[in-house]
Amino acid sequence: MLSEHLHELIKNRQLESRFQPIVNMKTGTIIGYEALLRAPTGSPLHNPASLFDVAARCGRFTELDLVAREIHIRNFSRLGLPGKLFLNVCPISLMERKFPRGTTRRFLENLGISPENVVIELTEHSPIDDYALFREALSHYREMGFAVAIDDLGAGYSGLRLWSELRPEYVKLDRHFVQRINEDLSKQQFVRSLLDIALGQGCQTIAEGIETQEEYQTVRSMGIGFGQGYLFGRPQPVPSTRSDFITHSPTRTAGSGSCFGRQTVTIGSLVEQVPVVSPQTLFNQVGGIFEAYPALRSLPVVDDGLVAGLVLREDFMKRAASRFGWDLYGKDPIAAIMEIHPIIIETSTPLEKVSQFFEDQEHIYRGQDIILTVNGRYAGVVSIIILLRKLTELQIRHARHANPLTLLPGNVPINEHIEGLLQEGISFTACYCDLDNFKAYNDTYGYGGGDTVIKLLAGILADAADPEQDFVGHIGGDDFMIVFQSLDWRQRCTHILNRFAQAIPAHYNRQHRQEGGIWSENRVGQSVFMPIITLSIGSVQWNGVHPMSSHEIATLASEAKALAKKQPGNSLFAERRELRKNTPENPPDHAILVA
Repeated sequence: MLSEHLHELIKNRQLESRFQPIVNMKTGTIIGYEALLRAPTGSPLHNPASLFDVAARCGRFTELDLVAREIHIRNFSRLGLPGKLFLNVCPISLMERKFPRGTTRRFLENLGISPENVVIELTEHSPIDDYALFREALSHYREMGFAVAIDDLGAGYSGLRLWSELRPEYVKLDRHFVQRINEDLSKQQFVRSLLDIALGQGCQTIAEGIETQEEYQTVRSMGIGFGQGYLFGRPQPVPSTRSDFITHSPTRTAGSGSCFGRQTVTIGSLVEQVPVVSPQTLFNQVGGIFEAYPALRSLPVVDDGLVAGLVLREDFMKRAASRFGWDLYGKDPIAAIMEIHPIIIETSTPLEKVSQFFEDQEHIYRGQDIILTVNGRYAGVVSIIILLRKLTELQIRHARHANPLTLLPGNVPINEHIEGLLQEGISFTACYCDLDNFKAYNDTYGYGGGDTVIKLLAGILADAADPEQDFVGHIGGDDFMIVFQSLDWRQRCTHILNRFAQAIPAHYNRQHRQEGGIWSENRVGQSVFMPIITLSIGSVQWNGVHPMSSHEIATLASEAKALAKKQPGNSLFAERRELRKNTPENPPDHAILVA
């Protein structure tokens, strides 16, 4: 009987884990894995729906749920997987009184895993009747350091109420709203509404069920932070620890954009002109060209202005030098042996983005060329050696001007970025970010604690920036600058304030959290109470018309930041007037938004 089979599975721990990666949509890196439970292949309960259905009918659902946690934690540790472990947990299991508290934490402690690396992912197999009791049960896990995610938002019994009651760190959008979202405007509108709620609550979003590049591009452009689905990887007993799906696009091209630097140098500045051939050019004729140009590394194959392929000198010479090589290939068109998937990059692509593209391309042969195009039409080539040399120069320059703690651009690149926008007449919003009550925290918890808080803020700012158009810089200490070209910069600032307010209490000890701050000496030696650190943001907008300098922009942003610091709590002080030089006829007109 199925009940007896279930008993054996639970008793002997004959259950298996399948891990599916969750990917950062901006960088393509894996941030964690969802653990999925399976009975062995060939078992009548191999289908997970059947497994949990039988467990529920036998009254062993919560027991199976607990065993699943133990198995997933053990396998996650054994495989040494990076990032966070997302554990599926049914709400009724959390409220089960007969299981002793701390069981999950003991599993983790025995294997040296911190609760901060685990996300409790709530699944809705049944409705929740007592939200107060459930919040109490969940607070026990949060106090230990676990984060919380709501699974399949939009598909369960009461997802939106659960979201509002629990305020989770992550929400996972149900695959129904993601599949073919690129073709469905109503799904896009629904998802945008959910994203607005997530921004307001400082909640991270994960899109489930992403299977196509079109779905990925759509949800990424909408601002969803993380993704999961077959496009990134199927559930596997031993999953990959690297995700390079972005480099697997059919055309193997690189796009543009970087959130950490002014993109003034493009790969087009390195373009080189070399001879080209058509797909019909004969093998013997190509040999003559290589003989006439000894330094030629490769030959682009172009058909009516469009790139058809590439012939590498080394590959060609190997064929020609083989026995009967000239007899075999001499009168064949070169299209028969050319590389039909060369690397193709638009000349307008910034070198920063090209650097990201090549980070995971270990298989690239350094003697080959990259083909450059303008609007898809052939424009020339660039040697990978020359490109790598230029990228190294940029990296050295970036390191020279980067803040050593956060590695974000410092004052020189910040000013260069703003000056570039001013000269090009591109409108933007400059946001000066500064921590309140930071000195007292630094004095109490030491420089190590202070550095951790500064890096926390740097990460939150970087995550909030659009990598295609925004810029994040570190002025020094606890002062940062974000230069937004994103039109939704207000929502992004609200998201920053909410995320920081949610994250900072964990950096205080329990006593200081309960008291809401710390007692510290001020600059004249008096003992004063300093509340928990908050964040102040002062913003100024430039309309792309009136002449300004980067120094004037920085001064105005600093003044706006000072006014934000006068407001209690985490706050944004937004300059609403059209930004131009101050005159008696142009009085200031400010607005305050406190988060």
